Amino acid sequence: MSIGIIGGSGLYEWGALKDGQWMDVRTPWGNPSDQILKGTLDGKEVFFIPRHGRGHRLLPSEINYRANIHALKQLQVDGIISVTAVGSLHENIRPRDVLIPDQYFDRTRSSPQHTFFGSGIAGHVSLGDPVCPFLHKLLGDIATQVRDSSDAFSDRKVHRAGTYVNMEGPAFSTRAESEFYRRQGFEIIGMTSLPEARLAREAELPYAALALITDYDCWHREEGHVTAEMVSGHVRANTAFAQAILQGVVGQLPDGFPSAARTALIGAVMTDPSAIPPDTLKKVAWVEARMG
Repeated sequence: MSIGIIGGSGLYEWGALKDGQWMDVRTPWGNPSDQILKGTLDGKEVFFIPRHGRGHRLLPSEINYRANIHALKQLQVDGIISVTAVGSLHENIRPRDVLIPDQYFDRTRSSPQHTFFGSGIAGHVSLGDPVCPFLHKLLGDIATQVRDSSDAFSDRKVHRAGTYVNMEGPAFSTRAESEFYRRQGFEIIGMTSLPEARLAREAELPYAALALITDYDCWHREEGHVTAEMVSGHVRANTAFAQAILQGVVGQLPDGFPSAARTALIGAVMTDPSAIPPDTLKKVAWVEARMG
């Protein structure tokens, strides 16, 4: 059993992760955001990718999402958990709360980079339910248990569902945009999770995200505009909470946990196998088993 984790700076300074070593992984799509940290937790292998690179060097639109997900596919992880900082679009979803999104709304302009298909192979996976239900429930259960069992986290709320609006960035929203998303009934806004969810589904990897609430975007006039300093402060404050949740989730993950994502490519490829360029197929080698 192994699990891939994608996240930020507080996670690769994770004392519970044993025998940690940074390793190079090359993919047909280029290099991941950074080296990958391999370690063990409760007897399970963990592979951690710092999404923005160590030192936070990469803008959301500069992240090589395909390489990150492909690298975890090469490492044969059984699923992916993403930790992501987001803004809240609701009064009752407060900074330092956590939310486990179950839906996404795409406001990016980079969708050609958010798929493994193209260059001679056409495929269309189902993404009606973009999050693995098993991982989603386990994240919610463990987050609630951690919150309830620790005075340090007793003031945090755990929101077990919500729609994540994925904007392009790197600038934060205008107030008009923020108010528009609120009128649509969306819960949180961020810049990174949707591409991961899409690519994970194409790679037949179960995926779920743990969203750390850092701000009220810019709609909440009493709270002021979101700033990078504000986001960083709340992320640091929530690092121990996120680490405790991840440790609990990894500890309870069973071997071969069920997920419809593992068969997502059955019937998804529309291209005649004989028409697919060999170099293209090499970049998505796992697809071949689902064709014909």
